[in-house]
Amino acid sequence: MGRAKQDKTIKQLTVSQFESLFPDETACKTYLVAHRWPQGVHCPRCGNAELYDASSYQDFHWQCRACAPDGYRFSVLVDTIFENTNKPLKTWFRVIHAMLTAKKGVSALQIYRTMDIGSYKTAWYMCHRIRAGLADEDFQKLMGIVEVDETFVGGLAKNRHKDKRGDGSGGTGGSGKAIVAGAVQRKGNVVARVIENVKASTLTEFVRESVSTKVSLLCTDQYPGYRSLDKDFPHSTVDHAAGEYVVGPVHTQTIEGFWSLVKRGMIGTFHRVSKKYLPLYVAEFRFRYNNRQNPDIFGEAIKGC
Repeated sequence: MGRAKQDKTIKQLTVSQFESLFPDETACKTYLVAHRWPQGVHCPRCGNAELYDASSYQDFHWQCRACAPDGYRFSVLVDTIFENTNKPLKTWFRVIHAMLTAKKGVSALQIYRTMDIGSYKTAWYMCHRIRAGLADEDFQKLMGIVEVDETFVGGLAKNRHKDKRGDGSGGTGGSGKAIVAGAVQRKGNVVARVIENVKASTLTEFVRESVSTKVSLLCTDQYPGYRSLDKDFPHSTVDHAAGEYVVGPVHTQTIEGFWSLVKRGMIGTFHRVSKKYLPLYVAEFRFRYNNRQNPDIFGEAIKGC
C-alpha cells in the first residue's frame, strides 16, 4: 500500500486553544516577555541586562540603573504597539489572533461587532496599530526564481494591464488608483510596497531593493518599464497582450495569486481602503503570506509588535 499523502496544512491556534493559553493578563504579559526578550529581559534604552526587578512597584516592571541617574523604570509594554493603551493586553491579543487567522483579513467593523472593544473608532485604531507592527522591512533579498509585477488598487479601467492602460507618462492615467509593486520568490516570500508610478526608474529601484542580482531567473510581463532590468538580472518575459502566460519556467502566476488574495480581501473584507492607509493593509497581507507555513504566526506577530 502506498504511503498516505502527507497533510501539509499548517494548524493555527483555535479559539478554544487561544482562550486556554491566555486566561488572563498575567499569561499575556508572560507570553510577551518570552517572545520579546527570548534571551532575557534587557533595557530597551541601553541594552543592559543587569536590571532591578521592580515588581514590588507593579508587575512586569524593571528598573535600569545604567542609563539614567535615578534609574530608568520600564514595563513589558514599553516601545510596543501596546504602550499607553487603556485596553487589556488580552483584548489586543484577541484582535491580532482574529486578523492573522482570517485568510483575507478581518475588518475593524467586524472586530467592533464581535469583541468588547467599545467603539468602531477604537477597533479601527487597534487594527492599524497592529498593521504598523507587522510592517517589517527587514528582509533578505529574494533569490532563486523571482516574479515581479504591479497592480492597481481602487477603480476599474478594466483591470489595467494592456500596457497598464496609462497615459504613456508612467502615471496612473488620472484614474486616482494606487499602485502596489510586488516581487515573490517561488515557494518563498513576497515583498510588496506602494509606489508612486510605474515609470521604469521607479520599478527598477523597487526590484534592486528587493531582489538579489544573483537571482537565477527574473520573470515579468512585457511592460516597457521592466526592460532596463536586462542589464542587471537574468530577465525573461511573457506577453500577456498576445495571450502568452506560461513559457517553460517563465510566468507571473505566483505574484498574480498574491494580488488575487489582496484584492479579494480589499473588496470582500475591507470594501474601501484609502491611499493613506493602503501601505498598512499591504503589510498585513504580506505578513500573512510570508508566514503561511509558520505554525506560530501569532508568536511571530507578537515579536514584531
